[in-house]
Amino acid sequence: MKNIILTFSTAVSVLVLAGCTKEPLNNLSDEESRIYITNYDSSVNFSSFKTFSVADSVAVINNNQLTKKSLTDVDAAFIIAVKTQMQQHGYTLVNKDQNPDLGINISRIYNTYTGVVSYPDYWGGYPGFWDPYYWGYPGYGYYFPAYYGVYQIREGALSIDAIDLKDASKGEKLKVIWNGLIRGSGIFTPGNGDSMIKALFDQSAYFKAG
Repeated sequence: MKNIILTFSTAVSVLVLAGCTKEPLNNLSDEESRIYITNYDSSVNFSSFKTFSVADSVAVINNNQLTKKSLTDVDAAFIIAVKTQMQQHGYTLVNKDQNPDLGINISRIYNTYTGVVSYPDYWGGYPGFWDPYYWGYPGYGYYFPAYYGVYQIREGALSIDAIDLKDASKGEKLKVIWNGLIRGSGIFTPGNGDSMIKALFDQSAYFKAG
């Protein structure tokens, strides 16, 4: 994608909390934790597109691998929300066999990260809190044996891609002209789709039909 422009947004309250609490991230609501990222090809005239179609299912991607297509109630809500926003921005919804100008793909992305923590290193200077004299062994110190713990973090995100289909019949490689990404907590909770999708389009004022 040429001339990519990235736009980030998140809840303003994050900054407020950071100034008055020791651990602000521990006090964020699901909504406040979300980050909205959009990027687009600045060489594209978005008003030149008139019609669009949305994929009828949501791609599920685990660690960069497409694992399945899904149509849960939450997935269906995302599809409806995207259609609504596109229509409100002046585009006409058509079937995928009617040569739409834009194709919209929606993906649920999951990444799992694994790490190892060394407990002696983790506890650091804490052994000083225990007194070996208490146990009647004044000449002895003590130590923590070397053992380790493994942890996993699973992160989810919602991604929306707008693909230029005008040149598809010419045999050219399909080009993504806009992407919206949502990261944070509660993304896949029922009922959150409308407000989250709207937030992406609200920060993409250029994304509208002529």
